[in-house]
Amino acid sequence: MKKFLGLAVVALATVGLAACGGGNNSTDGSSSKETTLTVGASPTPHAEILEKAAPILEKEGIKLEVKKFDDYILPNKALENKDIDANYFQHIPYLNKEIKDNGYDFVNAGAVHIEPMGLYSKTLKNISDLKDGATVITSNSESDWGRILTILQDADLIKLKDGVDPETATFDDIAENPKNLKFKHDINPELLATTYQNEDVDLVAINANFAYGIGLNPKKDALLVENDNSPYVNVIAVRKGDENKETIKKLIEALHSDEVKKFVDEKWEGSVKIVDADAK
Repeated sequence: MKKFLGLAVVALATVGLAACGGGNNSTDGSSSKETTLTVGASPTPHAEILEKAAPILEKEGIKLEVKKFDDYILPNKALENKDIDANYFQHIPYLNKEIKDNGYDFVNAGAVHIEPMGLYSKTLKNISDLKDGATVITSNSESDWGRILTILQDADLIKLKDGVDPETATFDDIAENPKNLKFKHDINPELLATTYQNEDVDLVAINANFAYGIGLNPKKDALLVENDNSPYVNVIAVRKGDENKETIKKLIEALHSDEVKKFVDEKWEGSVKIVDADAK
């Protein structure tokens, strides 16, 4: 009987220890042990910025794992499927459109940086050399169309219809096109850099992260580049409710640390800028 009671006590103690020792892989920040936070990101600049923030989070007991994606579709699918805890690759208009089109229950947990869209050419030295009937190649991402059209309008190459919201403008909203520009917009964003490299096209609009991937700096190499007041801020996206988790809050703090800001300023020389977390 004494032996039986002794075993029972040991069993109960074991259960108690197991209950106290769980949660080291949790992302809610409640465990005193190291937690793991998995964030999906574009390789550059997003993943590079995250990797710079990793040592800061490590000091907070958070192990940051960065999962790289080369397209704009899979990171949101991975977040929806709970394969990752957050993603960092998209700007606010794109996130809003993805939520609307796919029914994702996502929220913006905090703004991180802004990077300019640029229009590039291997055949032109100056935008004034653009000929009548030239072709402008853009991605098939509708959330970027208004962004590109705004750049062209600011350069007096087109004019949008009165009353059109630039953020949601499409090519059908062009009212004036004095140079008779032709638009091709059926290419995935991640393939535009390859198009630029392999084809002698007049103008190609390339998202900055893909431009960096082939050694292009929007501020230095683009013939046209958007203004600094662009609303296309890149954010951390999470499933609704997770924005209140301690690990996500710590991630946002780390991405706005002095160390990360200095790294971004030095590496991208002003073509990537850390913004306030509540930037809209």
